[in-house]
Amino acid sequence: MPITAELIRGHTETIILAHLLTRDSYGYEINKSIQERSAGRYELKEATLYGAFRRLEEAGCIQSYWGDEQTGARRRYYRVTPAGREAFARSRAEWLETRGLIDLLLGIEGGGTV
Repeated sequence: MPITAELIRGHTETIILAHLLTRDSYGYEINKSIQERSAGRYELKEATLYGAFRRLEEAGCIQSYWGDEQTGARRRYYRVTPAGREAFARSRAEWLETRGLIDLLLGIEGGGTV
């Protein structure tokens, strides 16, 4: 079943932060990871991805730096900051609360199906 982008769009920044909590990374690698983890069912558009990077950096949640690649193009890497870790924890808690509420409203008990 295809997943509409609207259901995920509000969680883009949290998804990016989750990836960056594991290691510093760059845009293409993050998007590739999202595609792989979703088994190809979700992909961020480039404008969405880089817009999220900009918002996260302006909010102090991530920092960017230029990688030192010996071959190929230079890449701009991103790392999560302590403020980003806090933002991720808040967003994850909000998501869990929201998911539980929606499950209740849809009559789903214990995360099962209707």
